[in-house]
Order: sequence, then structure tokens, then C-alpha cells
Amino acid sequence: MFIKNNNTRAALIALLALGSAAAWPRVAAAETVLRIGMTAADIPRTLGQPDQGFEGNRFTGLTMYDALTSWDLSSADKASVVIPGLATEWKVDDADKTKWTFKLRPGVTFHDGSPFNADAVVWNVEKVLKQDAPQFDASQVGVTASRMPTLASAKKIDDMTVELTTKEPDSFLPINLTNLFMASPAKWQSFYDKAEGADAKAKSQAAWTAFARSASGTGPWKMASFTPRERLELVKNASYWNKARVPKVDKMVLLPMPEANARTAALLSGQVDWVEAPAPDALPELKQRGFKLYSNEQPHVWPWQFSRVEGSPWNDIRVRKAANLCVDREGLRDGLLAGLMVPASGTFEPGHPWRGNPTFQIKYDKAAAQKLMQEAGYGPNKKLTVKTQTSASGSGQMQPLPMNEYLQQALAECYFDVQLDVIEWNTLFTNWRRGAKDPSANGSHATNVTYAAMDPFFALVRFLQSGMAPPVSNNWGFINNPKFDELVKKARQTFDPAARDAALAELHAASVDDAAFLYVAHDVGPRAMSPKVTGVVQPKSWFIDFSPVSIAQ
Repeated sequence: MFIKNNNTRAALIALLALGSAAAWPRVAAAETVLRIGMTAADIPRTLGQPDQGFEGNRFTGLTMYDALTSWDLSSADKASVVIPGLATEWKVDDADKTKWTFKLRPGVTFHDGSPFNADAVVWNVEKVLKQDAPQFDASQVGVTASRMPTLASAKKIDDMTVELTTKEPDSFLPINLTNLFMASPAKWQSFYDKAEGADAKAKSQAAWTAFARSASGTGPWKMASFTPRERLELVKNASYWNKARVPKVDKMVLLPMPEANARTAALLSGQVDWVEAPAPDALPELKQRGFKLYSNEQPHVWPWQFSRVEGSPWNDIRVRKAANLCVDREGLRDGLLAGLMVPASGTFEPGHPWRGNPTFQIKYDKAAAQKLMQEAGYGPNKKLTVKTQTSASGSGQMQPLPMNEYLQQALAECYFDVQLDVIEWNTLFTNWRRGAKDPSANGSHATNVTYAAMDPFFALVRFLQSGMAPPVSNNWGFINNPKFDELVKKARQTFDPAARDAALAELHAASVDDAAFLYVAHDVGPRAMSPKVTGVVQPKSWFIDFSPVSIAQ
């Protein structure tokens, strides 16, 4: 369906390489430097709670910061699971399932030398939850509170123990806390004390702005220099508390490169050592020239999320099912994406404990799709116009423009007239939290924001529970299905892992049977890098650990 002009791409790569080579500084031979081309158009926020979706967490969250709980990213074969981070253990109260006790890791210090302790945990919880706290920052709330919506408060028990309270019993809390990164209260306070401003709120904003330019977390990487929209330089934290994860290279340089051909050009010309999501049609050339390619199936879904507000064409289940049956996912994989995807028949595939047994089988069946559309009143002479908001690049978006053009052509054969509203990635991500009713949707009937499926809340709850509609979380389309709400409550309040998995499987099956999304692909996180780069472990995760990576000079 899509034919690339390889001569044109090659010319572009050569032009980009020649045009920008002079802009890249030489590095001293004694210093090992890893340079990475990101898909983001800007450096994700560095103040502790990144933007730019989970690409932000990957590059400016998990590098400079730690959370109470962490993801195990050490294996390419096993599923990534939650492990202790800055908390060594945790337990829900037997008598009151809204209270959790977390024991903290002793001997940890922030990059500025101040101690990590229970006071620091309470301070970081309150920076996004307590509006009258001096350090409260509304700009960090949207990318944090929406990922842990039941967390209500934190209380110090002693220096190394905190009690966290949720609004309702929530067995997902330890997983959600992987998103709350611990910034240094002492470093922030030093900026606040020197800040100028008409009032405490203005001083707080000034302090956070200054903190973002000179960040301090507890992570394996420390900020060295930062130029917005251009580069972020991180250096290894030689005194990191986990000696097994002290970085192997001296410096890591992060560079925004939102266009796939530009990233590929930079790699081929030696301007960078590593790129996220290389141009698929460049893979043969990359392999031929000895570059390493990494990919692994990720818990990450590339969908259309439907609007279910009054008047939306997706309120008809026949239309939702028709769209799911009209896409040749294998053709998309084997053609446009050069094998770099896994076809999606739901958020989870067979074999996953949360898959369940849906009765609606998502597959390519154009005749069945056309029949459903005709039953809904559409046909060759009466197309259904649907508008989808998407981005030109971005975190986990894979190759959004050509993929959406593929869908546009495929769905046209089932009597859809697809219109695309293409905007910048971070704007799309912000609009995602505002919802289909907000003017930012620009009349769209669907949004194309990829989502991580590592845990129950991210994978299912934030989209399917009616109470997660904006501004609370990411139920962009305002789904309101009592069955979903009942199953969410059942899963959230089940603390036995096996029983909880069974409830989640029931919820997932119900969402597939309702054709809640247009499920298209699972990302495989393709990366290409210089043969000089070694020690890479590509986990079954949206994240990756840069600490074990080495590079030869």
C-alpha cells in the first residue's frame, strides 16, 4: 500500500549528515560518551515529573530520579515486574485496606548531598497532592496524579517509615508509585529561599524553574548541562546507592530528533550512537553497515481511542467492531513497518494472565466489516466521516503519520471517510488529559495516543472506569459502562494476586467484546545503534536501563 522512494531517503540522509556535522562537538578521548537520538521534539521536563509521556519517564525520570517502587529491567526474556526501589518493603494494613506502610532504604542521598528520608517522601507526595503546600506545582499534577488517582496523603511514622493513605482500597498502589519520582526538598528549598516573586506561589514557580535547570534526585545519573529543545547532558552518579547500577559510561547526551529519517541520518553519519525508532525502510542499510538493531514485544498498545460523547459515530458498536475488522494488521507489520510490530487483538494477547476469553475475535475480515457498516446504514454511496487526532512523532507513537494513512486507506474500503488532525506530540498528550469534550479535541471522534499496559491501572482502569474521565485521568472518550465500573472495583479491591488477575481478565474480555478501542499494534521498541555500543538489555518493557551500557572509544 505504501512505496518509499529509497533514492529520496538516501539523499535526505546525506544532506542531513553534511548539513549538521559541524554542529556536533568533539569529545575528549578519555571520556566515554553515549549520544542518543530521541523521538521527542523537546527535552522532557527535568524537574522530577517528566512530560513527553513515558519517553519522558525513560530519559529524564528513571535516569536522574528513583521512586519508592521500580521496574525490573534486567532481563530481555522475562516480563518486567515491580521490585523495591527507595522503599525496601511495603504492606497494606490488615484492618484498613486504605493504609499502606512503606519501609525506606537507609543511607541514600540526593545528588546535592542531602538525605533521603520519610520527610522527603511526604514532601514529594504533597508537591502534587496538597494545594496549600509551598512546593505544590500544578504543572506536575497532570502527569502524576492521573497515574495514581487513589493516593490521598502521606504521613511520616519515623525517619525511615511512611504511611500512605488511599481514597479507597487499591491493590494497584505499589505499581502506581513507580511514577512518583523523588526530587530533593533541600535543593528546591535553596532555590525558593533565593527566589523573587510577588507572593509565595510566584516564588514557588521560580524555584521549580531553577530546579529544572539544576535538578537533584537520587538516580544513577546526574544533570551536567541542559539546553531546552537542544540537548541534555547527564553524567554518572559514581556514589549511586545501588552499586550494580552505577553507569558504565561517563556521560550520556540526549538529543531531540522527532523525524525518523533525521534520526537515521544522524546514526549513519556518526553524530549519535543510538536512535529510538529508526526509519523502517532504512533497516536493510543499517544491517548491511553493521549497526545493531534491538526490539522486543512491549506491553504497549497503538490504538485509536474512541469518543463516546453524545453524537459520536463510535457510539454504535457495529461501527466500532467494523473498524476493528477492517484493518489488515499483518499487512501493516510485514509491509510498512518491516516487521517491527505485533498485531493487536486487544490490550493483551493470548497467554497473558489478564487476557480473559473475549467472544469478539479481532482479526482482518473485510466482508464482515462491510456487512456491519451496511447494517449501521453506510455503504459505497454513504460514507461515515470520522476524525482522528494524532501526532507527527513522539513517545511510543511508532510511525504515526504513515500508520494513520494506512488506516485511512484500509477503512475507506469499509465505507469510512477518515480525516486526520495532525498536531505536535506533547500537545496531543496534553489534549489527551482534557478529553473529547474539550475544544482542544478540535471536533475529533478519536485520539491516537499510544499507551503502556504494564499494570492494571495504565492498561485498563484509566480508560474504562467512568470516574477516570477528564480531568481525573485518561478516559478521553468518556466511556460510561456500569459493567466496566463494577469489574474495576472488583479488581482494585482484590488483594490476592490470582483472584485479582481473574477479575482483570474479566474486565479485559468485556472491553474487547465492547470494541472499546480500535486495537492496531503492540510496539516492539525498535532501536538502532553503533556496533561500539555494548551491554544493552532490551527488556519486555517500555523502559530500559542505561546503566549497564558501554561504548568503545
